[in-house]
Amino acid sequence: MTTNYNPTAQYELKVWDVEFRRAPKRQLMARIYQPQGPGPFPTLLDVHGGAWHDKDRLANVPMCEAAAKSGILVVAIDTTLSHEAPYPASVQDVNYGVRWLKAKAREWKGDPSTIGVLGSSSGGHVAQLVAMRPRDARYTALPLPEAPGLDATVNYVATRSPISDCHARYEHMVKTNRPEMIKKSKMYFDPWESIFEANPALILERGEKVTLPPLLIMQGELDSNVPWQISDKFAQAWRAAGGECELEIFKGCEHMWIQDPGPQTDRAHEILKAFIARQLRALRKAA
Repeated sequence: MTTNYNPTAQYELKVWDVEFRRAPKRQLMARIYQPQGPGPFPTLLDVHGGAWHDKDRLANVPMCEAAAKSGILVVAIDTTLSHEAPYPASVQDVNYGVRWLKAKAREWKGDPSTIGVLGSSSGGHVAQLVAMRPRDARYTALPLPEAPGLDATVNYVATRSPISDCHARYEHMVKTNRPEMIKKSKMYFDPWESIFEANPALILERGEKVTLPPLLIMQGELDSNVPWQISDKFAQAWRAAGGECELEIFKGCEHMWIQDPGPQTDRAHEILKAFIARQLRALRKAA
């Protein structure tokens, strides 16, 4: 790998949308954030949140732009929503998305060997599942005919307020009387038993054989959707299972703090870029 990355760099961006894949209910799209330079650039796939039920590739624009301006090819994808199909549909989309981006990256001046994934909230949950189970037959169900030999392994996972223990989070929604969030969990985890099977925290607790790439968790201290204790416990479990995990708590911040300009949002962007830089240095050293 010869790709260089300087997290303090500043590039102009070209931004456009392309067709990602035709799902049963609609055409899923991808937004490309391409630094304007010779490249090759490290490559990052962005997975949106929305309680598995809402939002699209535009949900994380500020962070995608911040990463891309530092010299990263960022691609944000739509995923199937829970009212269109339950688990594992969105996980299949992201598994396919990793393989698809590996196949397309060079066309957009990206280096597919450097690929990582960024997931927010429920997108963090999906990103963790894809990273932990990159070759799971349930997740690899969508074929990529133009590159059948590619798999969905990633070099790192960066997350913001991930739902790493979806059942503990569901119980928190019940305890705090959040009927809409309860409904969205039940729509996604249908049948209900899948909330245990597709639960990253319980996967580690069960001792399943999984892949554990380096993980970053950026977590709001005052998050009422995903309490910081869930992320703290998961970070400890990831490390205990042999993986590297960096947990950054953002004091005074709620679930969606990164949507608002300010010092803590700037800090999140800098932490993300520094984390990616460390992973890329480790890749170069290992090459």
